[in-house]
Amino acid sequence: MNLSIRQLATFREVMRSGSISEAARTLGRTQPAVSSTIAGLETELELKLFVREQGRLVPTPEAEFFLEEAEAILRRLEISKRTLRGLANREHGQLRIVGTPEAVVSFLPDSLSRFLADKPSVKVALVSRAPSEIEELIAARQFDIGFSETPLVRNSFDQIDFDLECMCAVPATDPLASKEVITPADLDGYPLAMLHSEHRSHKQALARFHDAGANFNQRFELRSAYPGLRFVEAGQCALICDMITAYKAQEAAGNRNGPPMIVFRPFRPRIQNSFSILTPAHRPSSIVAKDFCDFLSSEVAEIRSAMITNGL
Repeated sequence: MNLSIRQLATFREVMRSGSISEAARTLGRTQPAVSSTIAGLETELELKLFVREQGRLVPTPEAEFFLEEAEAILRRLEISKRTLRGLANREHGQLRIVGTPEAVVSFLPDSLSRFLADKPSVKVALVSRAPSEIEELIAARQFDIGFSETPLVRNSFDQIDFDLECMCAVPATDPLASKEVITPADLDGYPLAMLHSEHRSHKQALARFHDAGANFNQRFELRSAYPGLRFVEAGQCALICDMITAYKAQEAAGNRNGPPMIVFRPFRPRIQNSFSILTPAHRPSSIVAKDFCDFLSSEVAEIRSAMITNGL
């Protein structure tokens, strides 16, 4: 059986109007064309759908039954058309995003909130994982987008890299807050909060202090930079953290009443801590996923520009 959408729509209109001529006018077709379509449908179904009684077109019981089936098919088609139109217009869809704990705390939710403002039907799954797990999840195509520290290049995912750097957070009341940049010499023996010893920023910081002959005094070892901000606010240490964490913390402080409790300064010599947007390779991204990747790219670029320009 090879039924067409035109046959179903024509049959439905004939049933609604009770007349070939009325159906033809409604559909904008000729009466012979409508008659031919109905005849073809009857041949395909091997059923008589209409009979003529005293000049009137009368549907058979089989036609009454088939009308329910035809309307169900056409309704489902219309829903599918609206859904696909919504996908094309970025109104529908699904985003599965995995990011580092720091990114999932504030940066990704804030970016998603802005991106989804005019997309009420887009559904989102957002989870946090360690960078190594993010790489594997994206490579296995379990998520659409990953936001992580820049990994080594692999064939199993594509990446957009952002060259960022670490910032140094110090208490606003500390004399170090008056400096334009913070160096290892400034932090000689000063209590520090840092990510764990296996993290690339920790290794780079250790090397910078060693090269400067400065005492590296790590008081707090962290898995995520955000808890370190509380210790800085309490005047217990300085924190060397990624640029995105610094930006979001500064943004949050600007929304609170009162003077800032922390200031952020560039750390020199530079400590690199770049981030990347990861997507599965060898699989096309959805329209909404592509758009969010572009949106996220612009957000990271704006953060980098703001931090470098303003020296926050």
